[in-house]
Amino acid sequence: MPKIGSVDLPEFPLLLAPMEDVSDPPFRAVCKQHGADLMYTEFISSEGLIRDAAKSVQKLDIFEYERPIGIQLFGSDIESMRKSAEIATSASPDLIDINYGCPVKQVACKGAGAALLQDIPKMVKMTETVVNATHLPVTVKTRLGWDDNTKNIQEVAERLQDIGIKALTIHGRTRVQMYKGDADWTLIGKIKENSRINIPIFGNGDIDSPEKALEYKNRYGVDGIMIGRASIGYPWFFNEVKHFLKTGTHLPGPNIQERVEVCKQHLEFSLRWKGPTLGLIEMRRHYTNYFKHIPDFKPFRMKLVTSDSSDEVLTTLEEIKHQFELVEA
Repeated sequence: MPKIGSVDLPEFPLLLAPMEDVSDPPFRAVCKQHGADLMYTEFISSEGLIRDAAKSVQKLDIFEYERPIGIQLFGSDIESMRKSAEIATSASPDLIDINYGCPVKQVACKGAGAALLQDIPKMVKMTETVVNATHLPVTVKTRLGWDDNTKNIQEVAERLQDIGIKALTIHGRTRVQMYKGDADWTLIGKIKENSRINIPIFGNGDIDSPEKALEYKNRYGVDGIMIGRASIGYPWFFNEVKHFLKTGTHLPGPNIQERVEVCKQHLEFSLRWKGPTLGLIEMRRHYTNYFKHIPDFKPFRMKLVTSDSSDEVLTTLEEIKHQFELVEA
C-alpha cells in the first residue's frame, strides 16, 4: 500500500488531478462519491495567497469528507512559496503539492509552473524551502521536461526525493507539447525502475479508459494513476477503472436518471459554495460533459446554459430525465 508521509492510500490509488476552473469543492464532492482516492484543490497562486486575494483564499476551502486532500501551490518566487506554504498548512490539508507542470502562458511565462523545468537548481531550492516550511508531507506534480531536448525528469525525481518530497506525479508530456500529441509514459516507467527511488510515483496523461489504466499499470509499474479530463462530467470513471482493475469486466455506464441525479448534486453544491449567481454560471461548463453522446441533446443544452435561475435548470434536468428515460426504455 503506498503511503505519502503518514497518509495511507489504498492499493493502486486513483488520484483526481488538480484542474483550474474544474477541481473545485462541488466537482470534488461528486468525484469522491464515485471513487477518487486522493484529490487536490485547483492550483493556488502563492502571490495571491500572501496578498489575501479573495479568489486564492477561497480555494483553500476543504471539507472533512474530502480527505485525504492536498492543497496545490504554484509560484515563481521562493520566499512567496514559503509564506504560502505556511498559510496553506494552517488550512489543515493532508499534504501540500507544488505545481511544476502547468504549461499555460499566464503561468509559465511568469516563471511558475512548468517554467521551473528550465531551472532545476531553483526548482530544488524552492521545493526544499516548502518542505522546511510545513510539517505536512510535500508532493510535486510536473512534466517530462520543457521540450524534447530537456527531458530531465529522471534527474528531477532523484533530486526532489533527496530534499524530502514524499510522492511525485508525472504528466507524460513536455511543456512545449501542452496537451497535444500522445502522453509518453516511458520515462515514468524508467523512474519506477530506478532502485534509488523509494517514494510513490504516480502517472498522469491520456488515461481515458479502464483498459488503458490496466495496461499502463502493468506496463510502467506506477504506484497509482492521476485522472484529469476523463472525469469531467463523468465522475463514474473512478469506480469503473477500479472495477475493471479488480475483475477485468466493465461496470454498466450511468443511465440517464443517474446522470441527472449526479448533475443535480453537483449543481446544488455549486450554488451552496459559490452563491446563486456564480454557482449557476460556473456550472454551465459541466452540462455538456454530463450528457455527452446523448442524441438530439442540443435544445436541452441551450436551455441549461441560458437559464437564469436554478429552478429553471432543475426543471430542464427533470425534462431531460423523462424525455430520455423513454428512449432508454
